[in-house]
Amino acid sequence: MADLRAKYDQAVQTAKRLGFQGAATQEADKLHFKGTVHSEDEKNQIWNAIKTVPDWRTDINADIQVVPLAQPVGTSGAAGARTYTVKAGDTLSKIAKETLGDSNAYMKIFNANKDLLSDPDKIKPGQVLKLPS
Repeated sequence: MADLRAKYDQAVQTAKRLGFQGAATQEADKLHFKGTVHSEDEKNQIWNAIKTVPDWRTDINADIQVVPLAQPVGTSGAAGARTYTVKAGDTLSKIAKETLGDSNAYMKIFNANKDLLSDPDKIKPGQVLKLPS
């Protein structure tokens, strides 16, 4: 019986690097990837690594679920705190206009997220920003 963990080492290492919560276990002639990651992007990176091996369709049984990281509750304890997930092409000004009605209020969003942001011009898709009330 072939050692599928060795054959798919690149995928196993990719999963480990991404903090995959689960396991890749071999049962008979199948390698079972079962567990969770925190984003669709991480899931896709694991799948891309799996698919570098031409036999993946016959070797792999994968159940990789996306479970987003829980957002820490603000220190104020406000359960109704609003958030916004950054999309490609977003700027803080655009988000401020959409969510607060004033594009010039972008510094309010920046100041509410200083724990996450170092520069108001450097936001990334997928980031979850707290919105000021």
